[in-house]
Amino acid sequence: MSQQQFFDKWQRFKEVLLISLLGAIPTIVFGPKLRNLLYRFIFAEIGVSVYIQNGVEFLGTDCIEIGNGVHIFKGVRINARGHENNRVCLEKGVAIERNVDIGCLDNTSIEIAQDTFIGPGVSITGPGNIKIGKRCLIASHSGIFANNHNFADPLKYIADQGITRQGIVIGDDCWLGHGVTVLDGVTIGEGSVIGAGAVVTKDIPPFSIAVGVPAKVVRKRVSKQLINPRESEMKLTKF
Repeated sequence: MSQQQFFDKWQRFKEVLLISLLGAIPTIVFGPKLRNLLYRFIFAEIGVSVYIQNGVEFLGTDCIEIGNGVHIFKGVRINARGHENNRVCLEKGVAIERNVDIGCLDNTSIEIAQDTFIGPGVSITGPGNIKIGKRCLIASHSGIFANNHNFADPLKYIADQGITRQGIVIGDDCWLGHGVTVLDGVTIGEGSVIGAGAVVTKDIPPFSIAVGVPAKVVRKRVSKQLINPRESEMKLTKF
């Protein structure tokens, strides 16, 4: 057995042991506090004031980074196994509601930026890279899928024809309504709103409202000459 194989097996043993022992402890007997304290031995990074409810499943914890004040609720599954370069990063203040499934698969980076909310039953899946910006709202039962199956050859099983993986980017301050599907290769611009049930197959410009299957922009949220009120406030404070 090589040194790397030994390290991998030891890491997996610690992961299984701690999650088995601590993962089911309920809130009433200090489960979140114990997990916040002892999960530090298996995660790549874990911040302070992290709240992890009982019944959360983690795989590949050495590839998972959790920032300060992150909340993860029951039934969530985060799987970073599959490749040593995998990375799942939940930045400060991210909230992951019940039964969310996040999976890297192979050589994948999934980043969810500061203060973003992921609603119940959402699926976020590689192996293409996925980046979700700050203060986004992803409503329940939405799906973000950074891969597509090849199917050009009718004489072969689709499962045997491989996949493509271009990646997905969702800008800051976006709202995806209930049941939105975002397909591989898409960029959703900052400040955009995607209506419930829409299927996003092409890029959405910043500050757009898009609805339908496939999703189409129906109007813009702002004029072309956008003035950022936060930038204006910063300029005023200089004088």
